Amino acid sequence: MNDPSSNQTLQAYQKLVDIARDLASTLDLDTLLERIVRLATDLNDAEEASILLYDPKKLQLFFQASTDKANAAQLRGIIVPAESIAGWVALHREPVIVDDVHRDSRFFQNVEQMLQFKTRSIVAVPMITKDKLIGVLEVLNKRSEIFSELDREILVVLAGQAAVAIENTRLFQQSDLIAELVHEIRTPLGSINTITYLLQRPGIAEPQRIALTQTIQSETQRLTELVTSFLDLARLESGRLAFHPVAFDAGELLNECFEVIRPRAVEHGIHLKSDVSPDLAPVTADRDQLKQVLVNLLSNAVKYNRPEGSILTHLWNEPGRAWFSIADTGLGIPTGLLPHMFEKFFRARPDDPMTPGTGLGLFICKKIIETHRGQIFVESQEDVGTTFRFFLPTS
Repeated sequence: MNDPSSNQTLQAYQKLVDIARDLASTLDLDTLLERIVRLATDLNDAEEASILLYDPKKLQLFFQASTDKANAAQLRGIIVPAESIAGWVALHREPVIVDDVHRDSRFFQNVEQMLQFKTRSIVAVPMITKDKLIGVLEVLNKRSEIFSELDREILVVLAGQAAVAIENTRLFQQSDLIAELVHEIRTPLGSINTITYLLQRPGIAEPQRIALTQTIQSETQRLTELVTSFLDLARLESGRLAFHPVAFDAGELLNECFEVIRPRAVEHGIHLKSDVSPDLAPVTADRDQLKQVLVNLLSNAVKYNRPEGSILTHLWNEPGRAWFSIADTGLGIPTGLLPHMFEKFFRARPDDPMTPGTGLGLFICKKIIETHRGQIFVESQEDVGTTFRFFLPTS
């Protein structure tokens, strides 16, 4: 007579074999993490699951993915203390089952209070590959009865597969980024190499020498921007960029961003105007990351504007959303190019020496906004101007 529990165990492990193949074929980190947490809840009959990634440089463990889509933006980037259940699992590299978290002194109650989600029980296991800690995988609240040793064993196997898949995805993205970086830096390095050769030639006139040194300065600045953008991109795509959501006044943040771009705007005679709704509600987001988005969009609005033009920003609320709009009176973008504006390395005017750029700014803006569960849009009319709009959810 067959043992039902043995059959259940066999079926679970057979499913894990199929899962391993699926995870190995996924090379986008966000997609991979979503699949892992979804599989964890299905395999363990749990209400929710989450992944916390480990930053070996900062020695921090932070939330990166969750099945709780409604609160994903709030949860992402929250750092958990070493004394928490997940922290204990990471430190000791051992799995743990807690039947009643409220009787465990290690339970990190901040998340439960913030999300208003009642946690009863938890299984947390380390994700390790080649003796390297990747993070912690945890499932919450068994739907029927309590978590068993079989649940723990299944989650341990899944965590091992997940660790390998996450590391492989990071390495793939890293190698891809390195190849792209090498390709992109060849042009400015080639220019600098040519200019230094010309500067060594005898009899070069002073105006030519000044012009060549200014080009070196411009190309060096471009290299600096490229490296900075690649670092931002690498952190975003590898899941190592921790987000710290706080509630703040978006109008005050906009004023800070105006001060950053004002010197260049004044230099070109560009007027800055803002229209902030008087009943604008506080925004909950990573303030530094949102500032990066706004500064990038405002800088582009200055860069691609016409002399004595203007930039109008508009901030307002809709039910469940906070909207941001940056409109310029520049040259505009041809309609055929609009679908490509948020692609990696795309530049609408790549051959214009007066408007240098890396082609990564809008791509990074889009990634940051989407990480906050928002969306960004662009509208443009040639010889009239361009408007970028994006929203962040407020609930």
